Amino acid sequence: MTIAAVERALKMLEALAGEAEGADLSLLAERLDLPVSATHRLLATLAERGLVAQDASSGAYGLTLKLAQLAFRNLDLRGLPDAGQLVLDDLARATREYCRLAVIEGEDLVWIARAQGATAGLRYEPPMGTDIVLHATATGKAWLASLPEAEALRIVCARGFKAEGRTGPNALSDVDALRAHLDETRRSGFALAVEEGEIGTVAMATTFRAGPEPEAAIAGTLSVAGPLQRMHEARREEIAAALRHAAQAMADIWPLRRRQITPAGAQAPRLRATATGTAA
Repeated sequence: MTIAAVERALKMLEALAGEAEGADLSLLAERLDLPVSATHRLLATLAERGLVAQDASSGAYGLTLKLAQLAFRNLDLRGLPDAGQLVLDDLARATREYCRLAVIEGEDLVWIARAQGATAGLRYEPPMGTDIVLHATATGKAWLASLPEAEALRIVCARGFKAEGRTGPNALSDVDALRAHLDETRRSGFALAVEEGEIGTVAMATTFRAGPEPEAAIAGTLSVAGPLQRMHEARREEIAAALRHAAQAMADIWPLRRRQITPAGAQAPRLRATATGTAA
């Protein structure tokens, strides 16, 4: 398979990922700028691999759950969500808001786990599968602030400040504003986004390290988000303190995230409890 064919297949998967009810052949051909015949062959190949299926009644094509299965299998092998879920649940209980864990993937962040702490009133719960707009989210700004300034600005400027339909009314629109926000994030220890990622919402985030050592690399971010009327300024120091506590807890357990693989027939090692109840 040529590189061009691989690229077309990936674009097809991306296009179908945004179609909850599937899409018909002609629409997909138009979106990918391909002849209908070539689009049909591509869909047939993906269907043979079990990644795509055609609805018998409507004729629309959609993704199967195989991609999700593969993604969850990979996450399970890494032990990423398991390592952070307890910390994330504690953070959600402490803040009574929607909390998420994101990890660094190259020059991107990817959300991998969430916990809902709101028990009454408005519940903010955005989808997990969306891209993180780095300059318009607390999650993105927290990570960017951990980088050398020149590197952070390069990453954002390479993508541009426009993200149609994916930002709120207060999203940053130039380098000077971004630089000021990153300076404030470094000073305060957390990033703040007020109606930047989405109208009517506030988010706060901080980074956590891949171990308890001060020199350990940044591994990802923890964030808290909720409605503007609930996450008002008077609550933000309380939420910032909860984020700092969660980031330290995450750094303490992050090196333990990889599960030990025991050969068949061998006895799994027993876990020794420490004074704090953490597995040694």
